Amino acid sequence: MASKQDTLRTEFDFTLPRGLIDSQNRLHRHGKMRLATAKDEILVQKERKVQDNSAYSVLAMFSRVIIRLGSLNSVSSDLLEELLLHDIAYLREFYNRINQQGNTHIPTQCPHCNAQFPVELSLAGES
Repeated sequence: MASKQDTLRTEFDFTLPRGLIDSQNRLHRHGKMRLATAKDEILVQKERKVQDNSAYSVLAMFSRVIIRLGSLNSVSSDLLEELLLHDIAYLREFYNRINQQGNTHIPTQCPHCNAQFPVELSLAGES
């Protein structure tokens, strides 16, 4: 039987600070992002927009790993172009956190009793 530590969490909920307004004027702030794979990296590098402008790789990667945003079950890099820079910065921070450490918690230790416990990371701008 797998212990809690043996289970790999691959999807993470997030809330954009500002959000995306779609063509029907609906606001989308709550989403879910999955961990990136090596295949994601390879396929992003093959995209024409990325080859023409390497800065576009961020949007291309987000379009692959964001599996839900509000009522949208998929997002395209074209749609993500409409995000405010504040939300892009948030997504970069969130992406880096979950892909480098696999969670949104920071190990913490009480300075008084030395008890160790996790604290959920509050990302910049998230409300």
